[in-house]
Amino acid sequence: MEKSTINVLLVDDHMLVRAGLKRVLEEAPDIDVVAEASNGTQALAEFTRVVPDVVILDISMPGMDGLETTKKMINKHPDARILILTVYPEDYYAARIIKAGALGYITKGTSTAELHNSVRTVANRQRSLSEKTKDILLAQLFDNNKDFDSIKDLSDRELQVLSLFAKGEKTREIAETLHLSVKTVETYRARLLDKLRLRTNLDIIRFAYQHKLV
Repeated sequence: MEKSTINVLLVDDHMLVRAGLKRVLEEAPDIDVVAEASNGTQALAEFTRVVPDVVILDISMPGMDGLETTKKMINKHPDARILILTVYPEDYYAARIIKAGALGYITKGTSTAELHNSVRTVANRQRSLSEKTKDILLAQLFDNNKDFDSIKDLSDRELQVLSLFAKGEKTREIAETLHLSVKTVETYRARLLDKLRLRTNLDIIRFAYQHKLV
């Protein structure tokens, strides 16, 4: 006999966003938000506590972001079913997230019905990707766009550092956010500047906004 209710762990660092998402999710009679978290560390703890059917996770969070949280959660709980729901476009994040172990990737502009169906699909251990995301992932196999190739060559950590610099954070702040040394952050910055052929932090900001990385 199939389980009638899908228990969800909702992870987003904005309380009002979580409240709105919870209300929308629970419009479906078969979906119940049983726990919430505002960052990756809390998410891992709440997963262990409630063992949800589905984790709905944002990418951009303080400290441990959604990509790193996904990796750690899958490493600790291989059967975790994770659905990424974020404002970030699919172009540069979807492939990384799916590779990390998430089963779905949708943006916050999706309809209520699509969100409910995505939760149900992921709960059944199936992939949930919009047609746009599928097209993007397929196109990336044949894309000759040099900017995309450069971004694709960034490590996950380098992409994190780029995003944080683009948000205006200083080296020391990024080091504290990612729990790294200042020297390590400077090394990541030097690598991403080299790979993207950029020179300054202002160049990083321009590049990130041009390619919708923040």
